[in-house]
Amino acid sequence: MLHGLMQDHPLILSSLIRHADRHHGKTEIVSRTIEGPIHRTTYHDTHARARRLANALAAAGVASGDRVATLAWNGFRHFEFYVATTGMGAVCHTINPRLFRDQVVYIINNADDHYVFFDLSFSALVDAIRAACPGVKGWVAMTDEAHMSAAPAGSLCYESLLAAASDRYEWPVFDEQSASGLCYTSGTTGNPKGVLYSHRSTMLHAWAAALPDAMAISARDVAMPIVPMFHVNAWGIPYICMMMGTKLVMPGAALDGKSLYELIETEQVTFSAGVPTVWLAVLQFLKENKRRFSTLQRLLVGGSAIPPALIRTFHDEYGIEMIHGWGMTEMSPVGTCSQLMAKHRDIGPDEWLTIRSKQGRALFGVDLKIVDAEGRELPWDGTTFGDLLVTGPWIAARYFNEPGSPLRDGWFPTGDVVTIDPDGYVKVTDRTKDVIKSGGEWISSIELENIAVAHPAVAEAAVIGIKDAKWDERPLLIVQRREGTAVTRDELLGFYTGKVAKWWVPDDVVFVESLPHTATGKLLKTELRRTFGDYRPAGG
Repeated sequence: MLHGLMQDHPLILSSLIRHADRHHGKTEIVSRTIEGPIHRTTYHDTHARARRLANALAAAGVASGDRVATLAWNGFRHFEFYVATTGMGAVCHTINPRLFRDQVVYIINNADDHYVFFDLSFSALVDAIRAACPGVKGWVAMTDEAHMSAAPAGSLCYESLLAAASDRYEWPVFDEQSASGLCYTSGTTGNPKGVLYSHRSTMLHAWAAALPDAMAISARDVAMPIVPMFHVNAWGIPYICMMMGTKLVMPGAALDGKSLYELIETEQVTFSAGVPTVWLAVLQFLKENKRRFSTLQRLLVGGSAIPPALIRTFHDEYGIEMIHGWGMTEMSPVGTCSQLMAKHRDIGPDEWLTIRSKQGRALFGVDLKIVDAEGRELPWDGTTFGDLLVTGPWIAARYFNEPGSPLRDGWFPTGDVVTIDPDGYVKVTDRTKDVIKSGGEWISSIELENIAVAHPAVAEAAVIGIKDAKWDERPLLIVQRREGTAVTRDELLGFYTGKVAKWWVPDDVVFVESLPHTATGKLLKTELRRTFGDYRPAGG
């Protein structure tokens, strides 16, 4: 074998902040703080503070491979934590504070977290769980001494730790396969499972996700991740911004339409990312207040399917491009993005919307296939449904502290039922556990939900399967009406006419005050099935 004669540098995450400091040191990082004011810093100053934090952690006994956790919103201190923990060789473990308390306790203990850093928003949560987490050596409030009265007694102060530490620190060099981050799945069934990322996997994911056929983030952008830093590393955006030298704007805990609009406008944000429910709230604010964005150009949207009506409205009325993304915690998380190809330059608006409504094509580094129940590979014809399997260098091989591996001959089963068209565009039709099988045929609950949400009187909709003696399962539509509107069962069922096959039309409609969601903002269909699984339509 003839080896190449190139320098050998491991792909470790400390190289990102080194690059951002050296080549983009004056670029701003802007945060809406928990305490209230807007905070401004730079990559240069962030690098110095992260070195202080690394020294403070080392003095507290944190060593390579140790897990250090957060319960925190998107903000400058959380960003410093990302840099310091991974840079020193520890594991950055972000915990979703929206999970049930028992799940948070389970996650902390399963991960064997040495310290937990928390925003003051979560002081009550910390006070309630710390006795049940005996392995945690210390709880650190991510604030200054002036606000420590809001933290539980005995908490350490973040700013005091940094003030006592030196900013003289050399980031160590180590194996790129070393663990860098830990995120747990939302745990809708059973206990949450830990996904342990490596420096190499996180770096490769950031590189791919930044490319033009994905997020297309560059130094010309101002990026604001609304997706929380506790949800799959904010989809990799903090790492991408360091890699590209992008101005980074973080909204903290204020995620209502008005607050997001004001921050986007003030900081001239060009790119943002979040789940569909966030953008529905923003759209409502825009319409009610007759506002428009002056700089916002692109939105990456994931977590659940985007209603096509939302894509069209943002594009046609506001000139903003919605990029459909798909992935999962086990995929770091981005696997596909719905960007267009050269062949689509001259397509009409209906075909454009059809493509944009799909979850997109695979990023380089991700391979896909669909299989039937027996594991046989199925064709990419855009109509054949199958279980989606994935493989690649930033996709999990096994779970942390769990025996065995979920892989099937090297492929990870995603739990999604999809079609793939001849151009490679994936369309998620359902989760395996959510697909409705009626008379031996599949009905996509997602497609039925998207049609319902297009009705002007519908704020949100969910479709589940209910038992049927003749057909095994039939779809039930559950609807939250938009405030100040009225719509009847028959009107909604009639709204499906001509949009789907007649046998796909739900058997009935149930109106509710609100729909349940998971900790990551997805519809909680397990709860809906518990509540309505035995529902029988009138006369049924």
